[in-house]
Amino acid sequence: MNRNNFLPHLAVALVLILIAAFAGQIRQWQKLWRTHHHGRPWASRPHVAPGPAAQGAGGRHSSAGEFLVRFKAGTSEASIQSIVSRLHDRVEDEIESVSGLEVIEDEDGKDVDTVVAEYLELPEVEYAEAIFKIQLEAKPVVPNDPRFGEQWALANDGQRGGKEGADISAMRAWAVTKGSDKVVVAVLDSGVDYTHRDLASNIWTRPANISEYQDRDLGDIDDVHGFNAIDDTGDPMDDNGHGTHCAGIIGAEGGNGDGIAGVNWTVQIMPLKFMDASGSGTTKDAIEAINYVINRRKAGVNVRIISASWGSTQKSRALEDAIRKAYDAGILFVAASGNSSTDTDQNPHYPSSYNVGNIISVAALDRNDRLASFSNYGPKSVHIAAPGVEILSTWLDNEFKEASGTSMATPMVAGVAALVLSKNPDMSVDDLRKLLLNSVDKLQVLKGKTVTGGRINAAKAVGAE
Repeated sequence: MNRNNFLPHLAVALVLILIAAFAGQIRQWQKLWRTHHHGRPWASRPHVAPGPAAQGAGGRHSSAGEFLVRFKAGTSEASIQSIVSRLHDRVEDEIESVSGLEVIEDEDGKDVDTVVAEYLELPEVEYAEAIFKIQLEAKPVVPNDPRFGEQWALANDGQRGGKEGADISAMRAWAVTKGSDKVVVAVLDSGVDYTHRDLASNIWTRPANISEYQDRDLGDIDDVHGFNAIDDTGDPMDDNGHGTHCAGIIGAEGGNGDGIAGVNWTVQIMPLKFMDASGSGTTKDAIEAINYVINRRKAGVNVRIISASWGSTQKSRALEDAIRKAYDAGILFVAASGNSSTDTDQNPHYPSSYNVGNIISVAALDRNDRLASFSNYGPKSVHIAAPGVEILSTWLDNEFKEASGTSMATPMVAGVAALVLSKNPDMSVDDLRKLLLNSVDKLQVLKGKTVTGGRINAAKAVGAE
């Protein structure tokens, strides 16, 4: 080709290249405009819980208004836009790597399955399908603690005549988190045997950078492992057994080849002693112990939960005020609903019946998902239920023992709360409480008996299911 013929051809080629580039840019501008003005990125869309019709074999739909359509080869973009517009939908995103694959958004508010069926009938459509949620396949974690098989509350396989699955789904939760030594749970009880072989590694010890407890009236207290409000000392050793049992439910060391597993394999348990060897205590000592917890939190100790497995039918405004101050400090207060087979809406039980925003009142279930015969209940005043019959846990003198009561159900919930905080350490007390109450398995037996009508589910609480 000579020079004279070459230059016109080159000019034509350059013009065609510029036209193609400009057309591509226009298409990008159109897509950006549609996204900015009519839609939002998929990841930022609020989740809409699907109804029964939105269920599929592969899981739940991730959004009620979006679905995927692949048009057959040869279907032009103009045809696609015409079809989508005719059905009152819009193209939200084109999947460039798969020819003809589009993310479509329904703008009529129709059921996803109905809209997908409409597209499947079109001759231009190769396939159409709903968008499904995808979750990690969390393999249940089984600890090597030799007596774990007796802990039906954590893993109920029907042992001793129980109902398979009537448990808190602990093994699935452990696939996500086994707890954290950054989370401190205060056990407000008869103290804790902090030397127990299955608890010692999970007992709170005052860090070197935290000053010892100083009280204007009580003086300086060397609170190495917590607080004894009876004697105003730093030795909260348990001489009853009840507090040690509750502590083991929350945080007996898991996976150590010894004894049992707590709801948390790793946690820090802060022992608080306000009840004596006979199991008796006073509101004054309970208040002083709560005051100690608030002080320690303000001093920099990450104590976020108080587990309180005790109560009375007598109301104390002073105790209520102390619990409210714990709420102000960001501390959850998990309390036993009581063991009198009573409707606490009619006959309140304290502290579980105080109307304070950080309180969760807990009822007890047996190994068949039945409300325990002794458990209090209340559709307005008892919030949630947890296993509380024949619960194996730590006891004095390095022993293990079964015990029953809403006292045992309470640390189950406190333990799940600690699991949640191990994963979400900055969660507020309000959000933590809300999450726990929403993380239940609904049970017919609890309908009209508790606020949630359900049993705590640890796996749901930590996002494992």
